[in-house]
Amino acid sequence: MRKIAVIGGGISGLSIAQCLKEQNEVTVFEGDSKPGGLIKCDRIDGTLYHMVGGHVFNSRRQDVLDWFWGFFNREEEFTKATRNAIVYMGRPIGYPIENHIYQFDAEVQKQIIIDLLQIAENKNREPNNFEEFLRFRFGETLYNVYFKPYNEKVWKRDLSQVPLTWLAGKLPMPSVEEIIFDNFNKANETTMVHSTFYYAKYNGSQFLVDRLAEGLHIKFNAKIEKLEKKEGKWIVNGEVFDKIIFCGNVKDLPSMVEGEIDILTHKKTIEELEFHGTTSVLCEVERNPFSWIYMPDETHHSHRIICTGNFSETNNGHDALTATIEFTDEVDEKSIRENLKKIPYSPKYLAHRYTKYTYPIQNGSTRAVIDSIKEVMKPEGLFLLGRFAEWEYYNMDAAIGAAIDLSKTI
Repeated sequence: MRKIAVIGGGISGLSIAQCLKEQNEVTVFEGDSKPGGLIKCDRIDGTLYHMVGGHVFNSRRQDVLDWFWGFFNREEEFTKATRNAIVYMGRPIGYPIENHIYQFDAEVQKQIIIDLLQIAENKNREPNNFEEFLRFRFGETLYNVYFKPYNEKVWKRDLSQVPLTWLAGKLPMPSVEEIIFDNFNKANETTMVHSTFYYAKYNGSQFLVDRLAEGLHIKFNAKIEKLEKKEGKWIVNGEVFDKIIFCGNVKDLPSMVEGEIDILTHKKTIEELEFHGTTSVLCEVERNPFSWIYMPDETHHSHRIICTGNFSETNNGHDALTATIEFTDEVDEKSIRENLKKIPYSPKYLAHRYTKYTYPIQNGSTRAVIDSIKEVMKPEGLFLLGRFAEWEYYNMDAAIGAAIDLSKTI
């Protein structure tokens, strides 16, 4: 039986460990005192706190659904919800915004219609970057009132510098005909993967990773500085393994494998990989029926409210509805409190946390570089998996899918 080390006990590490444990002796090394990585939660005075995002589950992949539900009782342990998201522009506008043009003032509606007619006349225009994609797909008016200010808040960069490869598979792709039809019929969006979703009745995404950790050999508080190879085997913190699955941050890898695998040609490129962090603010907010509230308003810096208290009533520690409000990168408490005064639904500050690595940013060469590193390491028995190992913008279901796929090749 092969011995396999999994470095990182987030959703990727736990998933691959569960996939491999029946046929292999698997040890998970986790640097924190509990599992979860980016999807772990805490309790603040009885209130559930998603420290990064507000993670829910669904998938277009049947194999991911089958695998996931093998660990849980869907009917007893989860609720199923329909996404009820809005864009807040002085008043709620339905999401996705292009399906709710009829909710704008008449003059704005007319301008959007003119834009759509122009798009229909130029439907063969091919975008070269994210800015062009948004302009060519939705028109100047929607771009200027929503897509530009919202995405600049999230990504903090000129959108013309964002390559489409970075967001492949994550972009809305409605045609002009579909936009017009959906507005005529006031249709609800049902094709996005999280148009409906499942959420644990108690403890949110922490419940998921705690369950997935069951039956695994996990070493917590395990700090790993060096990966050594000896006689064809890998040494991890003094233990010998046949293979390693690295679910950490690829930026840490060159120093960890220095002298063992030659990836120094990529060292500078890895060092230059860009990313964003997130400041997640736990708040009490006015009661509302929404799940996500997107905020393009330029008078404050936050880009969305995730009403996690609406996902499960057990998330709310008191009578008030609780939510997390997200800011890109690090924001201090004084600035947070000043911004909260300008945000809808009267948020009341409870706590905040900054996480340095939350969103990997790709450029036109990132995927080729990561693929090249994988090819160098694969014959050595070292594999990359996860959002920051592969520098891929994985949601939870995509991370599980990547683990399932990798498990079939090892």
